[in-house]
Amino acid sequence: MSILNSIFNELDIALRTLSDKKTGTDREYPPVSKEKNTQELSKKEKDLSIQMMRINHAGEVAAQALYRGQAFVCKDPKIKEHLIQAGEEETDHLVWCKKRLDELGGNSSVLNPLWYAGSFAIGAIFGSMGEKTSLGFVEETEKQVVIHLQKHLDKISENDKETIEILKTMQADEDLHAGQANESGAEELESPTKKVMEITAKVMTSTSAYI
Repeated sequence: MSILNSIFNELDIALRTLSDKKTGTDREYPPVSKEKNTQELSKKEKDLSIQMMRINHAGEVAAQALYRGQAFVCKDPKIKEHLIQAGEEETDHLVWCKKRLDELGGNSSVLNPLWYAGSFAIGAIFGSMGEKTSLGFVEETEKQVVIHLQKHLDKISENDKETIEILKTMQADEDLHAGQANESGAEELESPTKKVMEITAKVMTSTSAYI
């Protein structure tokens, strides 16, 4: 694929991601096989779940861009394939978060295009530092997301069983992706880099919670 075709392909994927038209691997929606929650959520409980899922939806938009940015500059065919496949699996999370937001009557963040563009650039920067650093970035990102999701699970009302099932499934997937990156030869990032990643993620999540 020529560089021009690659750019157009990435623009197409970005537009489909931001318009919620990108499909995943058709995995079953986590709450479907569980016992449906018959207890009505209070307004406070619902508003909190909407806020949490808007943050997670924005995070999944960013995840798509990070993987695409890294894959775009990756020169190792095997690592490139790994990054693309992991991104496709993450698309399931994007679909689930949007579906749950719709069920709760919430809206996604209007800043998602900004998160996508910025994350693609960050992914490309780390991807250009070599495969081991790129995989190290994936591993650290996924580890931070696992922690982030646990904080959400601790906050969300136990009455919102559907959202809890989604987040638990996502958390297990993120942990798996971190392990796969490590097994593929990830190089641990320096502490200052990890801190910058934490701060960047905090800015995105705190902003997406309200906008």
